Amino acid sequence: MTTIPGIYLDCLPMLAAALTAAEHGWHVFPLRPGTKRPALHGENACTRTGTCADGHAKWEQRATTDPDRIHAAWSTGPFNVGIATGPSGLLVVDLDKPKDKCSSDAPDGAATFGALCERAGHAVPDTYRVRTASGGTHLYFTVPDGARFANTAGTIGELVDTRGWGGYVVAAGSTTPTGAYEVLSGSVALPLPEWMQTILKPAPKPSAGPLRLPAADRSRAALAALDAECHIVAGAPESQRNTTLNRSAFKVGRFVAWGDLPRCVAEEAFQGAGESSGLTPAECRTTIRSALDSSARTVRPREAA
Repeated sequence: MTTIPGIYLDCLPMLAAALTAAEHGWHVFPLRPGTKRPALHGENACTRTGTCADGHAKWEQRATTDPDRIHAAWSTGPFNVGIATGPSGLLVVDLDKPKDKCSSDAPDGAATFGALCERAGHAVPDTYRVRTASGGTHLYFTVPDGARFANTAGTIGELVDTRGWGGYVVAAGSTTPTGAYEVLSGSVALPLPEWMQTILKPAPKPSAGPLRLPAADRSRAALAALDAECHIVAGAPESQRNTTLNRSAFKVGRFVAWGDLPRCVAEEAFQGAGESSGLTPAECRTTIRSALDSSARTVRPREAA
């Protein structure tokens, strides 16, 4: 690489992209060159020094708008740029393309989102938008002070996902083997429309009380496991709610596969537990269905468990 004092010339485009994002007030962190994966060290390799002096800091905690830290990070390699959406006060809508390239007549995320906007009585917002490497679109929105929207998958519509707290997007200027991330239009991120806030707002947590499972004349061990896992889901930390729901539903799925527990009973119980943790009904349904299906495919026979 050709160099100038303190920096590789090859790094300059990505450094500029990181600084541009930071000028918007967006918190950035390095991604591995040519990929969408964070380039930061993992917990096992953490030396507990610097920004990790008080404990291992993950990408969301280490993302920054500090120009000095950005120069230091991007002076050593042409890292792609990640934007931590939560700390940046952003909610990014990801309008994806169908995975099956042969389904030319299948609506993509942009078409679905456009129809949703029309039904809400509004035009598609002319906010800051980025073309993704796969040909999709990222729409950037600012969220109200104090609001915390989590990531969603399909809550708004098919092929329409969102990135908020616990999520990140690849910034414009970054490149991957499938293409580049490029600014399409919009100079600023507009406020998140109220109708979208309503859809994305987590369901309120019910008042504390004993978890009530639906009655079922089935295995005591299955109901005991369901009860225990639902309590774990209901008390999951905000950043781990969806992961916890997926893991717990997968564990209980073996009892469903063995015939000890009706699937509808497990689904109803986990739906209530997931919503009480703050997940939206759509997020719960999607995660529960996926976890139980996966468990059914991989479960071992009862005698081998």
